[in-house]
Amino acid sequence: MKAVVYTKYGSPAVLQLQEIEKPIPKENEVLVKVYAASVNSWDWDLLKGKPFLVRIIGGLFKPRHKILGADIAGTVEAIGNDVKDFKPGDEVFGDIAGSGFGGFAEYVAVPEKLLAQKSQVMSFEQAASLPQAGLLALQGLRYKGTIKQGDEVLINGAGGGVGTIGLQYAKLLGAVVTCVDKAEKFDMLRSLGADYLIDYTKEDYTRNDKQYDRILDVIAHRSVSDYKRALKPHGIFAMIGGSMGGLLLQLMFIWPILSRFSNKKLGIMGYRPTRKDLEYLIQLFEEGKLIPVIDRTYPLQEVPAAFQYFSEGNIKGKIIINVV
Repeated sequence: MKAVVYTKYGSPAVLQLQEIEKPIPKENEVLVKVYAASVNSWDWDLLKGKPFLVRIIGGLFKPRHKILGADIAGTVEAIGNDVKDFKPGDEVFGDIAGSGFGGFAEYVAVPEKLLAQKSQVMSFEQAASLPQAGLLALQGLRYKGTIKQGDEVLINGAGGGVGTIGLQYAKLLGAVVTCVDKAEKFDMLRSLGADYLIDYTKEDYTRNDKQYDRILDVIAHRSVSDYKRALKPHGIFAMIGGSMGGLLLQLMFIWPILSRFSNKKLGIMGYRPTRKDLEYLIQLFEEGKLIPVIDRTYPLQEVPAAFQYFSEGNIKGKIIINVV
């Protein structure tokens, strides 16, 4: 089978299209013929091997997993003897990062628990855009409580995969949503329901004297005191991605102590892929309440070009890899 492989950390140039052996599913695994996959920031970090902390997961000196790609959509080709929920021919999708990635390939074998049935009214491209971004958005906006009607919510990094889904979900729950991103993405964000827009190149949302009930930050890199200042009393800050340095250490070791003297909640959102949440995303899609935003699509052999575009930071929604 064809797969995009890398054996050392670096730029998109280290990615190579190769012929490798087709995987054989284990007892609890499903062999998926991949039709579409999507690019995520986790893929980008693992490609670069930076920040260095990602090498604890990805391999200290060279990549532990040779094929990137967490989000997939495709059809079941074969099943292991212990698989109960799927049969050959089923259309499925999911986030397979927990089983070692592998989505940028014609076939991948993954535990059945990581997959859900794809909607028949959803394209493979749309399905591949949803798993990681959709689950991060849902779980991030549920962190430490639920959104209430009229809550003021801010999403930083709103124009990407997580942000565009998070915006739609927050509006569905009745929130007033402020989106922070580049001005070039504002028209798209308005079309999805954004109430207010902040161009981060011109304004720091933590220093404009505005406070929010909830902040979802996809690219957090400021200090705990900055985010605390931007929250209303009893406000909630959830970090999804961003700094792997000072802020991460503050949230892990310092804030748990300081939080005893504050009614504000700040933390790192603990991400957990679940079939229940994947099925909820399908439900919202089928009800017309959630539309995946797809910026560009690339064939499998152009995965390096897709990563190059990703690195430029101008993505609106998701980048899709068409494998078939």
